[in-house]
Amino acid sequence: MNRLKAIVANLRSVDSPLARGLIATRSIQLTQNQVTHFSLYTPSPLLDHSHNFPFPNIHRKLYFSSKPNPIPELIFTSHWSKGLEHELEKCYPSLTHETVVYILKRLEANPEKAWCFFDWVSTKKWFRASSTLYGLILRVLATEETIKQFWITLWTMKRKGFYFYEEMYFPILAGFKRKKMDKDRSSLIHFYNRSIREDAMQSVVANVVDIISVSKWGDGVKGELAKVNIQLSDNFIIRVLRELRNTPLKAYEFFRWVGRQSGYEHNTITYNAFARVLARTDSIEKFWSVIEEMKSVDHELDIDTYLKISRILQRNRMMEDAVKLYELMMDSSYKPSVEDCCFLLNSISESDKPNLDLVFRVSKKYESTGHTLSKAIYDGIHRSLASSGKLDEAEDIVNRMRNAGHEPDNITYGQVIVGFCKMRRLEEACKVLEDMESCGCIPDTKTWTLLVQGYCVASEVDKALLCLHKMIEKGCNLDATVLSVLTDSFLGQKRIDDAYKLLVKVVTKHGASPSHGTYKKLIVNLLEIEKFEEALNLLCLTRKHKCTPILEPFVQYISNFGSVEDAVKFLKSKGSSRSYLIYLRVFKSLLGKGRLSDAEDLLSKIPSYISKRKEILEFFNSMENCTVHSLGNSSQ
Repeated sequence: MNRLKAIVANLRSVDSPLARGLIATRSIQLTQNQVTHFSLYTPSPLLDHSHNFPFPNIHRKLYFSSKPNPIPELIFTSHWSKGLEHELEKCYPSLTHETVVYILKRLEANPEKAWCFFDWVSTKKWFRASSTLYGLILRVLATEETIKQFWITLWTMKRKGFYFYEEMYFPILAGFKRKKMDKDRSSLIHFYNRSIREDAMQSVVANVVDIISVSKWGDGVKGELAKVNIQLSDNFIIRVLRELRNTPLKAYEFFRWVGRQSGYEHNTITYNAFARVLARTDSIEKFWSVIEEMKSVDHELDIDTYLKISRILQRNRMMEDAVKLYELMMDSSYKPSVEDCCFLLNSISESDKPNLDLVFRVSKKYESTGHTLSKAIYDGIHRSLASSGKLDEAEDIVNRMRNAGHEPDNITYGQVIVGFCKMRRLEEACKVLEDMESCGCIPDTKTWTLLVQGYCVASEVDKALLCLHKMIEKGCNLDATVLSVLTDSFLGQKRIDDAYKLLVKVVTKHGASPSHGTYKKLIVNLLEIEKFEEALNLLCLTRKHKCTPILEPFVQYISNFGSVEDAVKFLKSKGSSRSYLIYLRVFKSLLGKGRLSDAEDLLSKIPSYISKRKEILEFFNSMENCTVHSLGNSSQ
């Protein structure tokens, strides 16, 4: 308390609006809050004040915050024990559904503790389970170390009547495949299929959804719903809302109708499910009205719901709403992580013209909760400034980042390169790489690729090629991205031969690995100008990189223009499939163009173990019968 008084006394000597504001509110802050972080800042004269850039010259600030919820931190910082359980019992009213979701999300990297917590909380009479919670804990437990607990939880979920949604099922299934947990993957497939067959609620859900979907909402729909034997429960309502997610306004009417039914009252579980449905362009006003309604009845968005909605808004480029939602969550008890903040900043920067006001709203809100800016957040701000052409301001942010103890790296410099390239200041973009090296930051493959891409966008393909040679001289690996960028640029200028020579050279001499898509695109272009030998050479190179064989363009080329000799070369090439099926495809394609004699000639030139296969012989017999039948009809 004495320390705070001394701080305020010192502030009296500072002639600034910030200091005067702090002094004016001193009495409130002394009695109601605790100081968590102190300092002053003044705006930089280098910044464009039309955007209100809120960056401090000195990275400190005066913050006052209310006491945080102690339960999550107690769990995160303690070993699980009977003593911890006893402490949690004392404050169980604060273990709301939203709090449990938050704790499970934060324990994703610690499945053992997540299981201990969920196993403990799920036995309590006051605990209200939901499909969201089960989905969270199942994702956490889907590891080899906790697979026993995973199956216990899954069967408990089924026994309690919660539905195992496909949104839960497919990510877990993919995880089992990635971790080579084949036995569990097979068992999960069986469990899911059996759950679908035994789902007693599905017919009622489908009936309700059909009634709502086929007609305009009104007395007729409500009358039809009244005839259905509906047992209202959180689980049932969530399932109907999910089925109506593509018609959010109808979901809105259904939610309101449920809320008026006797004996049922919406809760945090149904409100969160409802919010997920409404976060769409055509229902965003309804979404915000429901958010306000939730606050009025003391419900909050849980962190899992926030993350899903935020991704939807960002994917639909509803950035103003995404930022507004971020600000709301940062004022709640369940604040998004620094990674979520960075993800949002990066999403804003992806626009052709990033909205800088939104960028600084996000960073300001992050700081207002007592955090200092991390390197990743500085990069997120810097990316939008550079992309917007605000290169002087971007340089100022780099200096501030240095002052805060974060050295610029390839990410930082790469963003400057992108900014220069967007403004067609390509020579200055090149100089950035020289500046990097002089500072001891060696440009990596991704940084060079950004410069190559900048030249390609500006149709300076030959200069982009020079950059590629410099990359090779510097010892950088040529990844699939830079090869794709250059190949696309050559093809865009109809320089197909140059694209071919480049790809062959970097693969054979420098060990580069083009993507399957790059190979296919170039093969198609070569065949279009009847460069069959070159295309065939690329097909052989794909085998070196274990790409899926690119066969269909060759089949089409042979049937339209190719000779029997071309077909033999293709079928015997190293890049072609060894299966008889590719032979059958070529025969069918030739016959589809009326080239029966060429098909028969080809049949005589392929290996006997292929030509004598039952499927090949049956195909040619059927063709001969068709021909005889056709001749017979014409003679009549």
